[in-house]
Amino acid sequence: QVQLVESGGGLVQAGGSLRLSCAASGFTGSYYAIAWFRQAPGKEREGVSCLSPKNVSTYYLDSVNGRFTISRDNTKNTVDLQMNSLKVEDTGVYYCAAVWGMCSNKRGFYDYWGLGTQVTVSS
Repeated sequence: QVQLVESGGGLVQAGGSLRLSCAASGFTGSYYAIAWFRQAPGKEREGVSCLSPKNVSTYYLDSVNGRFTISRDNTKNTVDLQMNSLKVEDTGVYYCAAVWGMCSNKRGFYDYWGLGTQVTVSS
């Protein structure tokens, strides 16, 4: 049974950093694209970052490019999202998602989802 579990969310001041982790089980993560999405209150869920199978390519939302870094640890079957220089507008519930194949920033493309972790950035 495929399962994704997010961790690492919390409350941080603007300019601070957080590291989110997505632990995958029930499948071999290296053959899947793993993405991070976020959803702010009253807004659509948006793709933040994605790492393709075998780490061939990465995708970043324009507003986080240069501040966030996605990485995979195959020994732990985790995909982390290092978030630096956080802004108030980064606040939301962050979800990891997985699909066999390449990355997409479309929510409907992904087959598996975690339950999310809350990130709150205060001013």
